[in-house]
Amino acid sequence: MKFLISNDDGYFAPGIATLAEALSRHGEVVVVAPERDRSGSSNSLTLDRPLSVRKAANGFFYVNGTPTDCVHVAVTGLLDFRPDMVFSGINHGPNVGDDTIYSGTVAAATEGFLLGIPSVAVSLAGKSGAHFATAAAVVDQLVQRLQASPFQSPVLLNVNVPDIPLDRLAGMTVTRLGRRHYAEPVIKAKNPRGDTVYWVGPVGPAQDACEGTDFWALANNQASVTPLMLDLTAYGQLDGIKTWLHS
Repeated sequence: MKFLISNDDGYFAPGIATLAEALSRHGEVVVVAPERDRSGSSNSLTLDRPLSVRKAANGFFYVNGTPTDCVHVAVTGLLDFRPDMVFSGINHGPNVGDDTIYSGTVAAATEGFLLGIPSVAVSLAGKSGAHFATAAAVVDQLVQRLQASPFQSPVLLNVNVPDIPLDRLAGMTVTRLGRRHYAEPVIKAKNPRGDTVYWVGPVGPAQDACEGTDFWALANNQASVTPLMLDLTAYGQLDGIKTWLHS
C-alpha cells in the first residue's frame, strides 16, 4: 500500500514520526506536512500566494501552508502516484465533538476524502503526549483490518485514542460525535505596548457525552472511531424553508 501522511502540528512533531514508522511496516510512506504548527486551521486553502515545498533531512516534505494545502498539493501535483490512503496525525490532543469543525488534523484527512481517497485522522487524547505508541498500535490494527477487508468506497474516519499505556486500552468502538458546551470566555491581556489583546479561551465541558459518543469512549479507555460526512444540508428544514420562501 501507498500512504500519504500529513498533520497540523508540523512536520517536526513526534506524533507524525510515530505514525510514519507505524505505516512504513505496511507499505510506502510519504509525509507532506506544514512547516509549523497549524492547529485550528480547519479546511482553509491558501489562495493569496504560491506555496513552496521543501524536504527535511529525515525525508519529510514540508509546506508553508495549511494541512489542507499539504494534502491538496501532494495529491494533485507533488506525488507521482495516487495514495491508497491518507492518514493525518498523530495529533497531540483530542479532536472530538465540535472540535472536529476547527481541527486541522481532521481537515487534512477531509481533503483526502474529497479527492476520493479513504482517509483517517488520528489523535492522541491527552495533554501529556506520553503514549503515542498506543495510538500507533491502533493505527496498525486499522490497517490490518483494511487489508483484510478493503473499503468499497472512500470513507472519512476520525479516530481518538486515550493517552494511556496499551495494556490499559479497552479496545476500539464505533462512535458518533458528542457535543461540547459553549466555549469559555476569551481571556483579555495586555501586550508589551499596552494594547488590549484577546486569547481564545479553553474548550468548554462536554454537553453530550453519553454512551455511544466519542467523549464516552475516551472516558472508558476505548479508542473512538467516528465515520464523518460532509453534506451540510439541513434536510429536515428543506420543506420549511421552501414554504417560507414562497409564502
